[in-house]
Amino acid sequence: MRCQRCERPACPDCQRPAAVGIHCADCVRAQPAAVARTVAGAPLTQARPLLTQTLLGVLVVVWLAQTLLPPLTEALSFRPVLSAAEPWRFLTLGLVHSPGLPLHLLLNGFALWVVGRELEAQLGRWRYGVLLVVSTFASAVGVLWLTPTTSDSWFGLTVGASGAVFGLLGAAVALNGRRGEPVLRQVGVLVVLAVAGLLLPNISWQGHLGGLVGGLLVGGVLVLAPRARRTRWQVVGLVAVVVGLLVLTVVRWLVVGPDVLA
Repeated sequence: MRCQRCERPACPDCQRPAAVGIHCADCVRAQPAAVARTVAGAPLTQARPLLTQTLLGVLVVVWLAQTLLPPLTEALSFRPVLSAAEPWRFLTLGLVHSPGLPLHLLLNGFALWVVGRELEAQLGRWRYGVLLVVSTFASAVGVLWLTPTTSDSWFGLTVGASGAVFGLLGAAVALNGRRGEPVLRQVGVLVVLAVAGLLLPNISWQGHLGGLVGGLLVGGVLVLAPRARRTRWQVVGLVAVVVGLLVLTVVRWLVVGPDVLA
């Protein structure tokens, strides 16, 4: 019998069954081994959590810069009243923390380290990076929509990576649900953080809720995409989520009107 790939004769000892006919031992060795992947499409390997480590390093550097340059906090934080005139604040709010409260950075950094490492491995770096960015954006959109224009918070500062943390927890719930694993741990953490956000002063529950919804949406897109052409479906779904957030932002600006926007 001949090999279906190279058409060379193959003795019985060298024949390897294939979907159609047989392959010789040389062709089997030349074929690349199948790469095991997670439900989100990332290679199932124990890669170094490079993005998580890099983000933590950036947060520390920015916090130190805030202590040396106080105006930096105001320039990068999110203010609903300035959101239309200075749209970069939708993303930069996740880089700054309360300069006089190291515990703020420590708590968010610890949560990012605990949850982020596992998610980076399960989602892969580019998907994980998109999750962080979209969750931060959704956090700011939540603040924009849920903050009354007549309250002091409309003019106040919102800072911190907690919106991204809630997004990671939302994505973890979607991921574990898709894998059929218990989600009680993530739900428990969400409940504790949500209660803390309601009871403690100066905590933006609006940002937490926005980040959570954004993370759930991104996580759902990543883990529910059909296996065939998975990456293409994921990209389309992620673009749809971002476009939806942009539409919500513009609608909010139109609803409140230029009189309450700087």
